[in-house]
Amino acid sequence: MSPLILKLILQSTEQTLEMVLASTAISVLLGLPLALFMIATGPRGLYRLPFAARLIGMIVDAVRAVPFIILLVLLIPVTRFVAGTSLGTEAAIVPLSIAGIPYFARIAEMALREVDSGLIDAVRAMGGTRLTIIRSVLIAEAMPSLVTGVTVTLISMVGASAMAGVIGAGGLGDLAIRYGYQRFNTTVMFGVVVVLIIMVSVMQILGNALARWLKH
Repeated sequence: MSPLILKLILQSTEQTLEMVLASTAISVLLGLPLALFMIATGPRGLYRLPFAARLIGMIVDAVRAVPFIILLVLLIPVTRFVAGTSLGTEAAIVPLSIAGIPYFARIAEMALREVDSGLIDAVRAMGGTRLTIIRSVLIAEAMPSLVTGVTVTLISMVGASAMAGVIGAGGLGDLAIRYGYQRFNTTVMFGVVVVLIIMVSVMQILGNALARWLKH
């Protein structure tokens, strides 16, 4: 492998990590409150506003139903408004985040639903407030599952960032398309695949280790 190809792969790996980490952080910061809202306002929730929970759930499912490659194109005007351009690594974070927020929200919702209702009732009986239940029971007890959900979201964002390369987002996907596919450079294509496999494997190993540590 030539020094130029190696340099391109390293540069593209850095761009991919930037897109994946930034979009996942935004997805978690906005997706978790959405999940808490759907849980808290559900039929057996702390606030019981089932209509609001269903409405948010429908919006979440509607965004998740759109294939990411189509969402990329649909969100080009929004991306230009937010990032000032529809090309590049920073611009790709916008559609990645919009796709990741509802994705993580559903994962987090399932994790929160697994919390034993007996614990919630016990804290209520001891005079715990709703915010205390959310912070000290729901989030604390669901933390291992939430960490697993973050790991799954990270890995999904790696795949989505590669697809974003189709519209010139940069990163490993863009490198594979421009140099590997269009120029028939199998060395670049093979190098990109190896880096992606290593990246996903490391994320999965670290995520599993953290989830196990939190569980114990």
